Amino acid sequence: MSLKHAVAPALLVILASSPAAAGIVGVWLAPARSAHVQIFQCGAAVCGRMISATRPRTNPKLLDIHNQNPALRRRSMVGAMLIQGFKGGPTTWKGGRVYNPGDGKSYKGALTLVDPDHLKLQGCVLAVLCKSQVFKRIS
Repeated sequence: MSLKHAVAPALLVILASSPAAAGIVGVWLAPARSAHVQIFQCGAAVCGRMISATRPRTNPKLLDIHNQNPALRRRSMVGAMLIQGFKGGPTTWKGGRVYNPGDGKSYKGALTLVDPDHLKLQGCVLAVLCKSQVFKRIS
């Protein structure tokens, strides 16, 4: 077998195994509190955690003060998972949950890659009661 015939199948395996999530993996700027959210592959799903944010005067330590679980209200939002369990791609991911630190609740949601630099995040209480934000890619 020639080197050419050995390399071609290996290259196809590498390309075929690239996750559909590659388009949204990276760091994104969320408009709320100018938060930086790192989106990454977590198993077969896509997840995201806050890696930094502007600290509001009312909550200078950026604690999870609105969390529904009183035991978690003293944790820092930096490092907290905001996006979990989304599957799909290459432009839409569904089936996950979005955590809103503003009210301490998690919502069913969807992620939609609008273009390479803009990601629409939607959270819904019911299918008809939804809110969305558009994140801008940082890196």
